[in-house]
Amino acid sequence: MTRRVVVASKNADKVSEVEAVLDHVGGFEVVRGLDWPEVEETEETLEGNALLKARAVAAATGIDTIADDTGLEVAALGGAPGVITSRYAGPNASYAQNVAKLLSELDGITERSARFRTVVVMVAADGTETVAEGVLYGRIAEEPRGAGGFGYDPVFETGAVTLAEIPPAAKNRISHRALALQALAAMLDAQ
Repeated sequence: MTRRVVVASKNADKVSEVEAVLDHVGGFEVVRGLDWPEVEETEETLEGNALLKARAVAAATGIDTIADDTGLEVAALGGAPGVITSRYAGPNASYAQNVAKLLSELDGITERSARFRTVVVMVAADGTETVAEGVLYGRIAEEPRGAGGFGYDPVFETGAVTLAEIPPAAKNRISHRALALQALAAMLDAQ
């Protein structure tokens, strides 16, 4: 059975990545071209923000909705940027501005362990909510490397490479978002 879903994001990079992962997982058809009111991320947790977005978009579209919120958690920064990862350098910051702020705050720090944590939720049209999580451990590089991915991918190392240096198909099998979506799919299959 193929499940029709909408991805509750207006970030084209994120929607494309989610769609690619769901294509690999199988059983999902992403519905594009819909519109809904902007949903402000006002919750203090990744799960809270993901649920906020999924509930609002499911109500606006009447279609099963997948939403996620991802936090980059850097040990040396006490888990920051965390829930404000996409807004780390300010509410309208670019990817490059967020990365620059992160690297500036880590200047001179050798302990650079970090993790990407994604909480993904699906709110079904009938109101059923399913929550899953994926975590990818790594470290923050000294400088950006690679031309792929988006966001903090050029500075997030897993092994000897950054996420931006990994081909998209490979990244979409191992990333935090991929792990969360795979877990979600398994939970939905078990229902």
